[in-house]
Amino acid sequence: MSVEIRVPQLPESVADATLVAWRKQPGQSVSRDENLADLETDKVVLEVPASISGVLQEIRVTAGTSVKSGELLAIIAPGAAAGASTAATPAAVTATAAPAPVAGAAKLGPAAQRVAEELGLSNTTILAASKGGRASKSDLLAAGNGVAAQAKSAAAKPVAARGARAEQRVPMTRLRQRIAERLVQAQSTQALLTTFNEVDLTHVNELRARYKDGFEKQHGVKLGFMAFFIKAAIEGLKRYPVMNASVEGTDIIYHEYFDIGVAVSTERGLMVPVLRDADVLDFAGIERGIADYAQRARNGTIGLDDLTGGTFSITNGGVFGSLLSTPIVNAPQSAILGMHKTQQRPMVVDSAVVARPMMYLALSYDHRIIDGREAVQFLVTVKDCLEDPGRMLLGV
Repeated sequence: MSVEIRVPQLPESVADATLVAWRKQPGQSVSRDENLADLETDKVVLEVPASISGVLQEIRVTAGTSVKSGELLAIIAPGAAAGASTAATPAAVTATAAPAPVAGAAKLGPAAQRVAEELGLSNTTILAASKGGRASKSDLLAAGNGVAAQAKSAAAKPVAARGARAEQRVPMTRLRQRIAERLVQAQSTQALLTTFNEVDLTHVNELRARYKDGFEKQHGVKLGFMAFFIKAAIEGLKRYPVMNASVEGTDIIYHEYFDIGVAVSTERGLMVPVLRDADVLDFAGIERGIADYAQRARNGTIGLDDLTGGTFSITNGGVFGSLLSTPIVNAPQSAILGMHKTQQRPMVVDSAVVARPMMYLALSYDHRIIDGREAVQFLVTVKDCLEDPGRMLLGV
């Protein structure tokens, strides 16, 4: 008896999703729980698993179609693949074709498979990029950049020999549309203002250099900068609770917990997974949480619940070389802290000019509920905690 495959129940806050790619085609054998298709929501990519083993008999929805919870996607017939392809409907013929498996091909996860298809990578290229028989999404992106560079070099011609200038129109992904919508919404509904300061990271660098090896050996995770900044930000939020608040109509909601969003850049766009109750986490717990979220965000396995909520956010443009920026608040939050590139700069210390590792800090905030005095004092608190990390241990 044939079995219907339908769109899984989407989260309550998600109205629909886009079917971005089929991983199986009519006539192909499928195994129970094997991924049949990828659905993209505003924030994450979801998989559609096969509920039984058998043959994909019919596809009812083409790639690129918007679908809702419970909508019929495909039909699976139990049994062998022989003759099953004859059951394909016209809708199945128009579905996006996935490349057939190649003997000796590297193992690919859903996100990596999608990258391979989008870039049109050959099996030879995939195998060359694989490590231990498995190619990650980042491996394939790097391989694709190499192929593109070779093609560009081979096609290079004198300017006079070039023809018409080409253009390519590409629709935004669901995630990029959602990012654009939220940024415009924040700009139009909040009274955004940014204040700046700078921090001397000499003592943070000394602590990291002194304890990083022992820290990693004991906790199994590297001691980075973000844990220091999150701890310092939480100290500031405790002193100035309005920084951790949000606006709802004419009310101010003061959150008595600290769920800190940490911006992570991925190939699909910016994501902000949330560290729940970050105030009760130690340095190791914070670093483990960030590492886990970053990995899952980049390989497409992060969950929607991981990206919702949050009372305050931190973003680090310094990893890309940014010296200074004005981050946009992640509504409905009311403030965001921006980190930037650390540079050796001449500073006057005890009447002497010395080189110090300096970083500019930026705090964007909603001026409707946060006054400039509170914003500046919050940023000074963060600065003081980072320049004298013992403050975070002693609570002074």
